Amino acid sequence: MATYKEAGVDIDAGEEAVRRISDHVRGTFTPGVLTDVGAFGGLFALAQEGVRDPVLVSSMDGVGTKLKVAQRVDRHETVGEDLVNHCVNDIAVCGARPLFFLDYFAAGVLKPDVVEAVVKGFAKACRENGCALIGGETAEMPDLYKAGDYDLAGTVVGVVERDAIVDGSAIEAGDVLLGLPSTGLHTNGYSLARKVLFDRFVAADTPDVLGGVTVGEALLRVHKSYLDAIQALIAEGLAHGFAHVTGGGLVGNTERVLPDSLALDVDWDAWSRPALFRLIQETGEVPEDDMRRTFNLGVGLVAVVPSDARARALAVLGALGEPAFEIGRVVEGSR
Repeated sequence: MATYKEAGVDIDAGEEAVRRISDHVRGTFTPGVLTDVGAFGGLFALAQEGVRDPVLVSSMDGVGTKLKVAQRVDRHETVGEDLVNHCVNDIAVCGARPLFFLDYFAAGVLKPDVVEAVVKGFAKACRENGCALIGGETAEMPDLYKAGDYDLAGTVVGVVERDAIVDGSAIEAGDVLLGLPSTGLHTNGYSLARKVLFDRFVAADTPDVLGGVTVGEALLRVHKSYLDAIQALIAEGLAHGFAHVTGGGLVGNTERVLPDSLALDVDWDAWSRPALFRLIQETGEVPEDDMRRTFNLGVGLVAVVPSDARARALAVLGALGEPAFEIGRVVEGSR
C-alpha cells in the first residue's frame, strides 16, 4: 500500500501552511475583497470611487535566481516583498494603482515556516502598496524541485482611468530623464551576480567595499516600490513616461516607452554606482556592456519629464524623500 505522503506530498504540511498564513493574508484585505481565505476564487468589487472609465492593468513575474540566495542564507521574507513590488512597479509605470495580488508558491518539500515567511513578505508589501493579497496556490512537487528549493510567481491587477494611461506617447525630443535610485540589484542579474560573487565569497563575508554589509545582505536588499513617486508625478501632470529598469538594463527598458523617432542620450557618469555593482564588475571582470544590459546599476526607475518641468519634478520627488537625479535626455534619432 502506498500513500500520498510516502510519494513525497504532505497534505498535513499544506494545511498547516494555510493555517499559518491566513491572518497575514486577511491583514491585506481592502473594502473591495468579497471572499475569505480558502475560496476557490478571489472576488473583488471593481467599483472604485472617482474612477469614471476604468481600465484594468495586469502583470505577472517571478523573483528568479535571487531565490537561490534566500535559500542559501535561509532568509525568506524579503523575496515575498520583492515579488509584489516588482509586479506593482510594472503596472504603476502605466499609471495604474494596484487592486489585488495573486501568488504561486511551489516547493520540493513544503515547509510551513518557509511558506509563512514568504507570505509575510507578500502581505507586508501588499499593505504598503495598498492592495489586497486575494488568493494564491501552494504546491508540493518533489519530482520537480529538490528538497529546500522553491519557486515563486505572482500576478497583480490594477486600475487606471482610460484617459490617464501613461504609455510614453507624450514623450518628445528634449525631455529630461530623471533616475530614481534602486536599493540594489532588485530582481535581475542574479545568475551572473551569484556566479561571480559565490565563486570567491560566502554569503557571510563582508568585503571592504560593502562597508560592513555581508554579501548575502547586499544581495537580498528588497526590490523597491516606486508607486508613490510615480503617482505623485502623475498627480502634478509632470510625467510623459516611466520605465521600470529590470532585465535588459536602463537603456533597453526606457526605449520600450519611446516613440519610434526618438532615442536616448544617457550620461553614465551622472551618478555614482552603488558598491555592490562595482564589486561584481571588478571581481568577475565583467565587461561594461554586460553590466549595462544586465543590471540597473543603481537606477531602478526612469521618469521622463518635460525639460521645463525638471525642477518641479525634482521638488515633488524630494518631498517624498526620493533623491532623483538627471541622467540624460530624449533626442531625435534611430536606435
